[in-house]
Amino acid sequence: MSVTGISANRLELLQIAEAVAREKAIDKEIVIEAIEEAIQKGARARYGAEHDIRVHIDPKTGETTIKRVVTVVADDAVFGGGIDEETGEELPFEEPPGILRLAEAKRRDKTAEIGSVYEELLPPFEFGRVQTQMARQVVMGKVRDAERERQYEEYKDRVGEIVNGTVKRVEYGNVVVDLGRGEGIMRRDQSIPRENFNIGDRIRCYIYDVRRETKGPQILLSRAHGGFMAKLFAQEVPEVYDGVIEIRAVARDPGSRAKMAVISNDSSIDPVGACVGMRGSRVQAVVAELQGEKIDIIQWSQDEATFIVNALAPAEVSKVVMDEEDERVEVVVPDEQLSLAIGRRGQNVRLASQLTGWQIDIMTESQESERRQREFAERTALFQEALDVDEVIAQLLVTEGFASVEDVAYVDVSEIASIEGFDEDTGEEIQTRAREYLDKEAAEYDAKRRELGVEDGLLEIEGITLPMAVALGEGDVKSVEDLAGLVPDDLRGWFETKNGERVREAGILEAFNLDPQDAELLIMRARIVMGWVEAPPEEPEVSDEGYAEAEAVGEAQDA
Repeated sequence: MSVTGISANRLELLQIAEAVAREKAIDKEIVIEAIEEAIQKGARARYGAEHDIRVHIDPKTGETTIKRVVTVVADDAVFGGGIDEETGEELPFEEPPGILRLAEAKRRDKTAEIGSVYEELLPPFEFGRVQTQMARQVVMGKVRDAERERQYEEYKDRVGEIVNGTVKRVEYGNVVVDLGRGEGIMRRDQSIPRENFNIGDRIRCYIYDVRRETKGPQILLSRAHGGFMAKLFAQEVPEVYDGVIEIRAVARDPGSRAKMAVISNDSSIDPVGACVGMRGSRVQAVVAELQGEKIDIIQWSQDEATFIVNALAPAEVSKVVMDEEDERVEVVVPDEQLSLAIGRRGQNVRLASQLTGWQIDIMTESQESERRQREFAERTALFQEALDVDEVIAQLLVTEGFASVEDVAYVDVSEIASIEGFDEDTGEEIQTRAREYLDKEAAEYDAKRRELGVEDGLLEIEGITLPMAVALGEGDVKSVEDLAGLVPDDLRGWFETKNGERVREAGILEAFNLDPQDAELLIMRARIVMGWVEAPPEEPEVSDEGYAEAEAVGEAQDA
């Protein structure tokens, strides 16, 4: 589009505005405003930048009005100056265009006063070559900004949808897709491996994000996202589309294999069977779109253990031991099922872990048996040494579930006395020996701690035990200040890349298996003691009676 002069046919001006608005799918008013701004800049270039020139185009008739506006201000009025709040730089003093001081205005019009506004119509003029180029840039810049805003507003609420488009160009593995009223990009890591596209190819993609950026909205597309597969099933399976069957989780190894967890809100409908379809017709339609990706459809369960067992299909599971605190689960499978449970290159267990959100450790029944026997022997030897008892008594304690000397020392004596062949006196004697052993061990740790120069104040930090204090001393952490200056990785350990290999660096308290929250809490308590940070306000304790009273008041208010 070009602007050659404001003396152009009025209807032609409106036709141009309508054509541009229709082509770019933006409001005609925005195009007219852009033309007004272009003419205004041209007029200021012609008549002088010190003038306040305003342009109006009638959207119905196309009639263009140019006028110069003069505003009367006080003689001592100051404009600009001050400090920029964002940059902190001093702003210059600049007088805006179209300003007339009161004294000068009085010489021209004795009735002039502060705030008086004078308007003067200016004649039409022809644009020169430079003015035409500048006007074109202004109009196209405004139109481009409006088009970008329209695209963002249109696509920001379409995240999570599948869209059809045409491949516009391919750049270094990234595919730019023409969506009709917008342009999206599918980055290399969001495409299915070994899937190649040529310019002009039709393509289906999933919108996983829309971002507003200075160069225009970024519509990010994917064919590798789990949501893409879920939406494909919604198109193929009416029960999913209607919400009768829910897809709760998806884990994908794009182009190779995927796992999808489904649940039915109608007990009469089998969610897995409905997604597979008659003779696999429904799932095969999705597989074809995903370039032959194998899909395991499993039943979602609210019971985590059952869900994990289902997720490891087709492998059979003998036993599940869950550690909810660390969100780790130990899964025992028959020896002949190990390779099936792990999958090729660990694919099956990796996808099951992604699907469930649990870290899954696989072991065979024979490995578990060996480990149980080893742990049994180690605990038996520990009790024999610490409690000075024979092997039979030590084995009885282990069999009853005692795992450490602390368990024996601080449990109710009746639990020991209730073991077959034991009595009250035997229980008290074993417990006395356990406490003596722990006291002796604590004395040894304390002596070693003092020898290492670890200050007493470190033991006053909640959560720090004597063995921890010794480990800290061996790691050259000898005061509360030393501990406060650490980060959680210093305590837990971290990974580093050396010579292209990922190497584990041991933490000072590596042997104590601290989780990130506990490590951070120890350091934070040390910083509070040092006064580096303020302690969070303690929540007031409320007794059971207090809770009951509060509930009674609430019920009375509701009534």
